[in-house]
Parts: sequence; structure tokens; C-alpha cells
Amino acid sequence: MSQPNTVTITDIQAAQARIAGIAHRTPVLTSRTVNDRTNSQVFFKCENFQRTGAFKFRGAYNALAQLSATQKQKGVLTYSSGNHAQAIALAGQLLNIPTTIVMPENAPIVKQTATRGYGAEVIIYNPEKTNREELAQNLASDRALTLIPPYDCPHVVAGQGTTALELIQEVGQLDLLLVCCGGGGLISGCAIAAKALSPECKVIGVEPELADDATRSFHSKTLQTVRNPPTIADGVRTPSLGKITFPLVLHYVDDMVTVSEAAILRSMFFLWERLKIVVEPTGALAAAALLEGVVTAPSAKIGVIISGGNVDLTQVGKRDW
Repeated sequence: MSQPNTVTITDIQAAQARIAGIAHRTPVLTSRTVNDRTNSQVFFKCENFQRTGAFKFRGAYNALAQLSATQKQKGVLTYSSGNHAQAIALAGQLLNIPTTIVMPENAPIVKQTATRGYGAEVIIYNPEKTNREELAQNLASDRALTLIPPYDCPHVVAGQGTTALELIQEVGQLDLLLVCCGGGGLISGCAIAAKALSPECKVIGVEPELADDATRSFHSKTLQTVRNPPTIADGVRTPSLGKITFPLVLHYVDDMVTVSEAAILRSMFFLWERLKIVVEPTGALAAAALLEGVVTAPSAKIGVIISGGNVDLTQVGKRDW
């Protein structure tokens, strides 16, 4: 398969310069307990400390900063279950761009509230009855707004790729990089960056078993879909990889694996207890693959992307948690 050229390492480096001093350069944490448990050297890139609490701010700001003056004046629209919504809302606030966000009614209240807090207009829809892409496209057309998809956008992918770029710049070359996967924006960008800076690094994407469309797509080489998967990891309830991200995943990613809901929760609480950081279920996906032994790499130097920390704390004591 020919190499996709929709996003390159040059685009990711340009994005890094564009967001410098605006996005946080997030910390990298280590844990002797994790190293002993996995018999490897593990570096956690903590995007739960990013602005809005997730990596999404990188791609959102990179995309909005490149709009024309007319597009900025008219405003933008996106659809998101929460983290991209907050990221677009804050980026819009910083750049003085009006933002409209289409969110499912079952999106965590903490994410809905934060999105409104950044000044966005939030439009709620029923995910069982409404196709969010169609709703967003219709609204954007009616209102003459620029649509910024949550993952299937070159500028968004390039922005997300700065996550791995920073990690490797800080800790050096890696043997393995584990990244959660929903629509493929983060893993696409990170895989491009990893292959450029650390050519021998193996990149593995991690999904919930209940939302395994990207894993099935990767192994079958045919785009697979899933509708409103009932996973606790709300950040990866995307229906499929995108037209841009699917070819990038096929070209740059080395493997895709899945983890159970129980594994996600165990890993999330482990990170809370041992690293003393708040991580949301989606943010624990990549770590779960390593901590639960789904992926093993003894004596390896491993990067793990913790994608976000926007937890609805009112849900922590509920039975399904």
C-alpha cells in the first residue's frame, strides 16, 4: 500500500510550533511498581494534565488557528461526546471564534458543563435516533459554519501527533508505544511521529472489546463500524475510523488489541492509586493493555499515552463502575 501523505512529520512539527506556549507540555511520569510488574521501563505521557483535561486541545487549537479570517468570524461547529467538544470550545474562546458543539444526551455531565463553561453553544441529541455526522453537517451548512471533525481532519491529526513528538523528544527512542484508539486521530498522529523520531518503535492501538471496530478494521483491512457501543470508555464510542485516519492507521500502526471493561476499570483505579493522578476510563485504555498483560514486552522501553482525565466523579460509586 502506498504511503498516505495527508499528514506528515513536517505537519506535526509545524503544529508543535503553532501550539507552543498555548498547549501545555504535559509531564511524563514513571512508576517503579509498574516497571517491576511489567519487567520493562514505562513512561506515561500524561495528557490528563493538558488544557481541558485531554490531548484533544492540541488538535483543536492547531485546526482553528489555521482558519481564514472569514471562517473565524463566522464560527465553527463540531460533534463530540466531550473531550473534543471542550477542546474546540476553549480554542475558540482563546482565538475569539464562536463555537457550536453537537453532543449526545448521554455525554458525561461534567463534559457538557465544561463545554458550556468555555462559551460554546451546546446542542444535545439522542444518539439512538440521530446520526451525529448528518446533524452536524446540516447545522454547519444552515449556519455557514466551518465543520471541524473530532478526528478525521489533517490539522487535528497533526496536532494530536505532537503528543508522541513531545514524549520521544523528552525520553528518547522507544521500543513500543501504546495509544488508545477511537476515531484514530491520536494514534495516527502519534504513529507518524514515532516512526519519524524512533523508526524501530512498534506502535500498538488499544480499544475496548465492546468497541472494537478499529481493531477489526486493522486486521481485515476493510473499514468496520460499531453503533453506540456500551463501553465505559466514552471517549472511544466512535462509529468507525475515518477516511483520513483509516489509511494512516493501516500504514503506520503495527498492531491493534482490545481490553475488557473490567480491565479498563482495574487499570484506571490502579493509576489513581499508584501514580496519584485522575485518569478517565478512556485515558486508561493504553495502560490496561500493558498492565493486564494483553501486550508484553520484557526489558523494553515503553511509552504509554494517558489520553485524558475528565472523570464524572458522581459515577465512581455506581455499580457499573
